[in-house]
Amino acid sequence: MEPPLFPRESGQFIAERSQDVFVEEEGVQKVAEMLYNIRHSDDLTASGWKKANPLAPAPTSDQALNWVFVVDTMNFSFWPDEETQQCEVTYKGTTYTGYMTLCAAITRAMEEGIPITDPKYFSQMSVEELGHVLRSDNETPMPMLPERHQVLTEGGRVLQEHGGSFRSFISRAGNDARKMVELVVEKIPSYRDEATYEGKRISFYKRAQILVADFWGVMEARGEGDIIDMDWLTMFADYRVPQALVYLGALRYSDALMQALNNGELLSSGDRREVEIRGGSIWSVELIKDHLCKLVQERDGQTCTVNSAVIDFYLWPYAKQHHKEMAHIPIHHTRCIYY
Repeated sequence: MEPPLFPRESGQFIAERSQDVFVEEEGVQKVAEMLYNIRHSDDLTASGWKKANPLAPAPTSDQALNWVFVVDTMNFSFWPDEETQQCEVTYKGTTYTGYMTLCAAITRAMEEGIPITDPKYFSQMSVEELGHVLRSDNETPMPMLPERHQVLTEGGRVLQEHGGSFRSFISRAGNDARKMVELVVEKIPSYRDEATYEGKRISFYKRAQILVADFWGVMEARGEGDIIDMDWLTMFADYRVPQALVYLGALRYSDALMQALNNGELLSSGDRREVEIRGGSIWSVELIKDHLCKLVQERDGQTCTVNSAVIDFYLWPYAKQHHKEMAHIPIHHTRCIYY
């Protein structure tokens, strides 16, 4: 069986054949201009990561790296079945929803003395123990508890077999971002975010790439972020960033797709339209990055250091902050362990 195309090549392959999702050149240029205007702000650096992850432990400890592994291994499917019934976790007086409920729950467990960032513990914890860690403040639990338990214990066992920490496991890839993604995908089944499109095997590797980017974010905060090939990473194809890309005009959905999403149709993992949304998102961000780098070169005479991961670190909170203005653009919903 031939190996799947990597995410960047997958994005291009899909975007060139897509029937329902279209990359819009004009919108791409508009977003590149928008990013050019904030090119000197912290929002477009790895330190933007810490702003987006205020609940992460201090980056100085290796515990922060294990925290990143635990969170990214369970970083999928937070949307509620009913908009009115959101899972909520309150930590230090702030109530969180969505992905931040997971961060808050893990940090809360650490404060309660539960060794949730120790692979020895989380590789063999019970579903009930994880259910207690991820408990919601209200009647709505975090979705997919059995799946979260399965992927976390599986991931923990892999870390146990490779030195007992995320640091020791990932160090086998040296300091190369691409090799890190390949290592994670090879060793940990739940990170194999792949599909078939037009007869070709393709990949998105959303969580594997986020894991590497988060590792970079922590190391960068320590002053040890000399990871090469970060530019190989693409954006992290989820359900929040595509909405922002449509809102900003870099992506366009067909009328038929818009109607299906507005009708609340759930897309299964690997559905052609779901693959096109994720592939189109990856490719549009690649083109935004290329255009942004051209602007930096032409106008500032400098080499561009912005990579797709950093653009994603900017667009994801942007989507959260502007969710009211974006409410007319439907988010696609797919229940799966990949995002």
